[in-house]
Amino acid sequence: MIIYSHPYPSRSRAGRALLEAVADLPGLEVRSLYALYPDFDIDVRAEQAALERSELVIWQGPLYWYGVPALLGAWFEKVLSNGWAYGENATALRGKSALWVTTTGAPASDYRPGGIHGHAFEAFVPPVSQTARFCGMNWIDPPVVLHGAHRISVDGLHEATRQYRQRVEGLLAGPRDPGSPHATGHRTTSIEPGIEPRHE
Repeated sequence: MIIYSHPYPSRSRAGRALLEAVADLPGLEVRSLYALYPDFDIDVRAEQAALERSELVIWQGPLYWYGVPALLGAWFEKVLSNGWAYGENATALRGKSALWVTTTGAPASDYRPGGIHGHAFEAFVPPVSQTARFCGMNWIDPPVVLHGAHRISVDGLHEATRQYRQRVEGLLAGPRDPGSPHATGHRTTSIEPGIEPRHE
């Protein structure tokens, strides 16, 4: 399941392309939060039911102020409730897998000590990864990060969507072992405009 959180989806060239690249995969439900809940009045039970029927959960949306968009933050607060997602005898999400997919306006080179954002991008991952882990989920590492989304080339975006689809297909097809290298650490898969993807 993809929990898609972009407040301006029609303006998002990169985010829309990434979503469209995987939306037709069999068994993958897409829930667009800003379309479902423009007033932020989240149907908690409907969201929990969607989570219960999914083994793979993908949180996809742009990076806003070094975190997730406001509605996804509210979704975390309301849907991942004590006694259901975490806490005593809470097992609803235990063993399910979580992947974060995000886009940034700045290039990857701006995410470094001394750069405009002051830290490597990996420094901003823990609030999302720990949300998953706190709920007993298997964190899939590395998250997918498309840097420089506002100015990525046509070829670069095509390559990004190809790799994203391939990644999701693999996750849907195979087991997700929490002891594997893909479930630990805080690396990121990043793609710069017009160049080949690389691990950072």
